[in-house]
Amino acid sequence: MAISKRTLFLKRRMRNRSKMRKVAAGRPRLSVHRSSKNISVQLIDDVNGVTLASASSMEKDLGVVGKNNVEASAKVGAAIAERAKKAGVDTCYFDRGGFLFHGKVKALADAAREGGLKF
Repeated sequence: MAISKRTLFLKRRMRNRSKMRKVAAGRPRLSVHRSSKNISVQLIDDVNGVTLASASSMEKDLGVVGKNNVEASAKVGAAIAERAKKAGVDTCYFDRGGFLFHGKVKALADAAREGGLKF
Protein backbone atom coordinates (compact mmCIF):
# COMPACT_ATOMS: atom_id res chain seq x y z
CA MET A 1 0.00 0.00 0.00
CA ALA A 2 1.37 3.39 -0.97
CA ILE A 3 1.93 6.00 1.73
CA SER A 4 0.50 9.41 0.92
CA LYS A 5 2.63 12.54 0.64
CA ARG A 6 0.78 14.06 3.59
CA THR A 7 1.55 11.09 5.82
CA LEU A 8 5.24 11.28 4.91
CA PHE A 9 5.22 15.03 5.60
CA LEU A 10 3.66 14.53 9.03
CA LYS A 11 6.18 11.80 9.90
CA ARG A 12 9.08 14.09 8.93
CA ARG A 13 7.60 16.95 10.95
CA MET A 14 7.15 14.90 14.10
CA ARG A 15 10.59 13.29 13.79
CA ASN A 16 12.24 16.69 13.34
CA ARG A 17 10.32 18.34 16.17
CA SER A 18 10.91 15.53 18.67
CA LYS A 19 14.67 15.63 18.01
CA MET A 20 14.71 19.39 18.44
CA ARG A 21 12.82 19.29 21.74
CA LYS A 22 15.53 17.07 23.19
CA VAL A 23 18.24 19.66 22.54
CA ALA A 24 16.15 22.85 22.92
CA ALA A 25 17.45 23.84 26.37
CA GLY A 26 14.87 26.63 26.68
CA ARG A 27 15.76 28.32 23.40
CA PRO A 28 12.97 29.67 21.20
CA ARG A 29 11.91 27.80 18.08
CA LEU A 30 12.07 29.34 14.59
CA SER A 31 9.15 27.63 12.88
CA VAL A 32 8.73 27.78 9.09
CA HIS A 33 5.57 27.22 7.08
CA ARG A 34 5.63 27.13 3.31
CA SER A 35 2.52 27.04 1.16
CA SER A 36 2.16 27.13 -2.59
CA LYS A 37 1.73 30.92 -2.58
CA ASN A 38 3.46 32.25 0.56
CA ILE A 39 6.09 31.54 3.18
CA SER A 40 5.88 32.52 6.83
CA VAL A 41 8.05 32.12 9.89
CA GLN A 42 7.47 32.53 13.63
CA LEU A 43 9.82 32.75 16.59
CA ILE A 44 8.02 30.81 19.33
CA ASP A 45 8.82 30.51 23.03
CA ASP A 46 7.54 27.02 23.85
CA VAL A 47 8.10 27.41 27.60
CA ASN A 48 5.61 30.27 27.88
CA GLY A 49 3.61 29.38 24.75
CA VAL A 50 3.93 32.78 23.08
CA THR A 51 5.07 34.06 19.70
CA LEU A 52 7.96 36.48 20.08
CA ALA A 53 8.23 37.62 16.45
CA SER A 54 6.87 36.71 13.05
CA ALA A 55 7.34 37.53 9.38
CA SER A 56 5.52 36.54 6.23
CA SER A 57 5.61 37.12 2.51
CA MET A 58 2.03 38.41 2.86
CA GLU A 59 3.25 41.61 4.55
CA LYS A 60 3.05 44.59 2.23
CA ASP A 61 6.11 46.36 3.64
CA LEU A 62 8.40 43.53 2.48
CA GLY A 63 7.30 44.05 -1.10
CA VAL A 64 6.88 40.38 -2.01
CA VAL A 65 3.13 39.93 -1.60
CA GLY A 66 1.90 36.88 -3.47
CA LYS A 67 5.39 35.70 -4.40
CA ASN A 68 6.80 32.42 -3.19
CA ASN A 69 10.31 32.19 -4.55
CA VAL A 70 13.84 32.13 -3.20
CA GLU A 71 14.17 35.92 -3.21
CA ALA A 72 10.94 36.35 -1.22
CA SER A 73 12.14 33.73 1.27
CA ALA A 74 15.42 35.59 1.72
CA LYS A 75 13.57 38.85 2.46
CA VAL A 76 11.38 37.09 5.02
CA GLY A 77 14.48 35.56 6.64
CA ALA A 78 16.15 38.96 6.92
CA ALA A 79 12.96 40.44 8.39
CA ILE A 80 12.66 37.75 11.08
CA ALA A 81 16.31 38.23 12.06
CA GLU A 82 15.74 41.96 12.51
CA ARG A 83 12.55 41.41 14.54
CA ALA A 84 14.22 38.77 16.68
CA LYS A 85 16.94 41.25 17.61
CA LYS A 86 14.27 43.75 18.64
CA ALA A 87 12.67 41.04 20.79
CA GLY A 88 16.04 40.34 22.43
CA VAL A 89 16.62 36.91 20.88
CA ASP A 90 19.94 35.99 19.32
CA THR A 91 19.91 32.17 19.48
CA CYS A 92 17.15 29.75 18.57
CA TYR A 93 16.70 26.41 16.91
CA PHE A 94 15.40 25.97 13.38
CA ASP A 95 12.17 24.00 13.02
CA ARG A 96 11.70 23.28 9.34
CA GLY A 97 8.60 21.22 10.06
CA GLY A 98 8.19 18.51 7.46
CA PHE A 99 9.72 20.62 4.71
CA LEU A 100 13.02 19.54 3.22
CA PHE A 101 15.98 21.82 3.87
CA HIS A 102 16.64 23.09 0.37
CA GLY A 103 15.40 25.84 -1.92
CA LYS A 104 13.11 28.34 -0.20
CA VAL A 105 13.56 26.97 3.31
CA LYS A 106 17.35 27.03 2.97
CA ALA A 107 17.27 30.58 1.56
CA LEU A 108 15.20 31.72 4.54
CA ALA A 109 17.61 30.07 7.00
CA ASP A 110 20.69 31.54 5.32
CA ALA A 111 19.21 35.05 5.32
CA ALA A 112 18.28 34.73 9.01
CA ARG A 113 21.84 33.62 9.81
CA GLU A 114 23.27 36.56 7.87
CA GLY A 115 20.93 38.83 9.82
CA GLY A 116 22.49 37.71 13.10
CA LEU A 117 20.40 34.76 14.33
CA LYS A 118 22.37 31.76 15.54
CA PHE A 119 20.98 28.24 15.11
